[in-house]
Amino acid sequence: MSTSNFTRRGMLKSSAMVGAGVALPTIFTASSAAAYMNEPTGASVTLGFNVPQTGPYADEGADELRAYELAVEHLNGGGDGGMMNTFSSKALKGNGILGKKVEYVTGDTQTKSDAARASAKSMIEKDGAIMITGGSSSGVAVAVQGLCQEAGVIFMAGLTHSNDTTGKDKKANGFRHFFNGYMSAAALAPVLKNLYGTDRNAYHLTADYTWGWTQEESIAAATEAMGWNTVNKVRTPLAATDFSSYIAPVLNSGADVLVLNHYGGNMVNSLTNAVQFGLRDKMVNGKQFEIVVPLYSRLMAKGAGENVKGIHGSTNWHWSLTDEGSAAFVKSFGEKYGFPPSQAAHTTYCQTLLYADAAERAGTFNPCGIAEALEGYEFDGLGNGKTLYRADDHQCFKDVLVVRGKENPTSEFDLLEVVEVTPTEQVTYAPDHPMFAGGALGSCNAG
Repeated sequence: MSTSNFTRRGMLKSSAMVGAGVALPTIFTASSAAAYMNEPTGASVTLGFNVPQTGPYADEGADELRAYELAVEHLNGGGDGGMMNTFSSKALKGNGILGKKVEYVTGDTQTKSDAARASAKSMIEKDGAIMITGGSSSGVAVAVQGLCQEAGVIFMAGLTHSNDTTGKDKKANGFRHFFNGYMSAAALAPVLKNLYGTDRNAYHLTADYTWGWTQEESIAAATEAMGWNTVNKVRTPLAATDFSSYIAPVLNSGADVLVLNHYGGNMVNSLTNAVQFGLRDKMVNGKQFEIVVPLYSRLMAKGAGENVKGIHGSTNWHWSLTDEGSAAFVKSFGEKYGFPPSQAAHTTYCQTLLYADAAERAGTFNPCGIAEALEGYEFDGLGNGKTLYRADDHQCFKDVLVVRGKENPTSEFDLLEVVEVTPTEQVTYAPDHPMFAGGALGSCNAG
């Protein structure tokens, strides 16, 4: 079956009402549910883990894959169960999903949309994957989410931070646990105001694809609202490895803040170049020059080394959190792999459990039953506090962390410190917010 020939076999609606981790009975039963894409008929069910194993986000992809493997182990009853023990929902029993053993196939997105779609398509058509998850690029996430909508399978987005994923490109079959550019800006702006004041001139270097564009738009809007002036916005290729030619013009621009809307290897290289050009030691407009990284990760901090000290940004989750769920996950991951997990690992582990839990609560693998079980679902115990999967756009809403590079790290993993936990209310926006307008969620497709 080619991608263009995926057909709809019916879209079922459930009367399930889900909230606070408890679901009422659903109408989805073996006798009432129509056929759907890749309906499992044997003793196992296959999930598709589509991650960047090569390219600028390969480090993130490797950690995502570790987390996926750990989640499968826990779902099948192995290990210590991790966050299954702290999850507010108690539907998962360690006997697979709906009694079927969980198996998986993997693919390499190469951090390229076309490669990611081809890999996901193969997983669905050849391997019978009933759910696709993964990615460390919003361009990849948007492309694969669209494919999954057309194919009739659930897409549990991995690391994707663009506003567009649950904005203009949102889909009924897609769900995002990760936060987004708007949330980063809403959390960061008040901190930057307190640190650096309201009279600042910002220069943006931005990865030239959907994530970079919406992150730049979000942080520029939030900082301009508090008085900052945006001097320039310069787009950089995702494939770039040397940013010297982009850093040099900053020196004579009159900017006293550089905002690096870069992620993964891009951020490591651009920050390194900025430090090499002496930006961190400069005084401009009578002020100490500052660098801001709106989206941070432990893996990026490790790659950039000493250069991250004192630099602020935001993150979705951090292994130093002391809540019960975070502690359980860090323990499981650390014992298996010998080091703490990244935010990418945390997100993909959660997405796997959330999919499995929704199937258990809905009593079916039918994607429309699972979608309805996730829409409006409130839960706790997965490391971010109370969390809502909003029905309007399938975006998770939870607290956001503002972090900075530690001045005196105690180990190669202790590189970031949480300086503020921004409450959910501060980062929540209306479903029709202009930054998220332009697309319709549509209807679930069961294939």
